[in-house]
Order: sequence, then C-alpha cells, then structure tokens
Amino acid sequence: MTDEDDRRAITAAMQRLFAGTPLRSSGKLDIVSLAQEAGVKRNKLTHRHTDLKDLFYAQRENHNRIPDNEVRLREQIADLEQYNQTLRDERDRYRLTSETFARALHVLTVENDNLRRDPPQQSPHRSSRPSPPRLIEHLEP
Repeated sequence: MTDEDDRRAITAAMQRLFAGTPLRSSGKLDIVSLAQEAGVKRNKLTHRHTDLKDLFYAQRENHNRIPDNEVRLREQIADLEQYNQTLRDERDRYRLTSETFARALHVLTVENDNLRRDPPQQSPHRSSRPSPPRLIEHLEP
C-alpha cells in the first residue's frame, strides 16, 4: 500500500467509526480501533500520518462534546422540572386545605341540621340567645 492508499483507508475508517458503522473493529473511538478499521499498523498511523491522527482526535473531541444549545436545553429542562415540583407541592397543600375545610363544613352542616330538627328549649332563666354549639362533645365532663 502506498501512503496515499493508507491515507484514503484511514479517512474512510474515520468516517465509518464516526458514523457508527465499523467493518473491521470494535467501533471504539480510539487509535487502535482506527488502525484496525483502516487496515494499517498503529505505529504507521501514529508516526507517519500524524496529521490524520490529530484530525481524528479533534473530530473525536467534537463528536463527544455536548453542543451549547443542548446544554441550554438541559438547563431549561432542569428548571422546568423544579418548577413542576413546586407546583405539585402547592397543589398538595391546597388539596390538604380543601379537605380540612370540607370536614369542617360537614361538621357544621350536621350541627345545623341537628339544631333545626331539635331546637334548644329556652327556660325563663336563660337569655334569649342560644349558646353556641359544641363541636367536641366527647370531651365534656
């Protein structure tokens, strides 16, 4: 193989490795896999074709690098997930408050029905205002 044939083989091997379609190697993005994929000896790649080796390392760096717009999107997703959790916590607080109000409303409705059904007897010694109903009857002595 001539140097030009080696260069074409190495370039084609780099394209296959970065595309994820290796033919003769494990597909790892390292010099050993590149040499296997190109069908050349590793020392020939690292010593004679150093420009292709450097190009491979530069492309690998860019291939593994996360683009800036993806970093921004990931940060936005994290912010939205945190905001979503805040909304869930607020919803849970409102749900607990509404359940508490519903229980209180139920107790008041039952007491109101009881008072309408059996109005308190007024004696001459009592004032004309009925006493307020007691919510907790089981604690009376």
